[in-house]
Amino acid sequence: MEEIRKMLKMWDEERYINEFPESDQMKGVPPPAIQKDYPNEAKVMDLIPPEEITIGNIPFREVITKRKSHRKFTEDPLTLEELSFLLWCAQGVKTVTRNRIKRTIPSAGARHPFETYLIINRVEGLEPGLYRYLSIDHKLSFLQSLEKVEVVIEQLVYKQYSFVGKGAVVFCWVAIPYRMEWRHSLFSSKFIALEAGHICQNLYLACEAINAGTCAIGYYNQDKVDKFLNIDGKKEFTIYVAPVGKIYPVK
Repeated sequence: MEEIRKMLKMWDEERYINEFPESDQMKGVPPPAIQKDYPNEAKVMDLIPPEEITIGNIPFREVITKRKSHRKFTEDPLTLEELSFLLWCAQGVKTVTRNRIKRTIPSAGARHPFETYLIINRVEGLEPGLYRYLSIDHKLSFLQSLEKVEVVIEQLVYKQYSFVGKGAVVFCWVAIPYRMEWRHSLFSSKFIALEAGHICQNLYLACEAINAGTCAIGYYNQDKVDKFLNIDGKKEFTIYVAPVGKIYPVK
């Protein structure tokens, strides 16, 4: 346990020099891609552009006060505008310059190691299925159709399916560690863990701003989720899961 805990600390300069290998950036290796490719024949759908989104305009203090984990969702679907807003708040791109990307969340060295996958159950105008958010383009890539989405989710999240499967959409965040390792070497594990928190907290706040709710899930079947998302579990793997749905009015 002590060896694992070391990765949560910032080591002093002398230990860094003696114990950490040079990063690939220091070696002059070109940086990895800032977004996974998708096939030319992939079905890609437009989202509502950030500048055209009209929802979510409530006082920040109210959002912070309301923030909580929600485990009860209505059967109401999300609108495409609501989904677009949530995606942009959690992983939205503001600028891209020379392989450097600035998003709506902070990232060590602007490396941004995460990709967002969505298990969509109820979103207006979208077929239930598995999707990936193309954050650079602010679009959705359709990956596969799904029937009985709640049953699919039951197999992935152990005994929490009673509420996870009721969400309108389940966010699955996948880390590609090398994006961070390219610059930060063995410090990357710390930074990736921190960034997962930044992303999910933005989702929490965005949900509260549109009368929706979420609940962060760190307890899931790693192998089954990775296999379901068609990722190898080594060079990329799931870090965090969060169902989102409309919530019942407060009485």
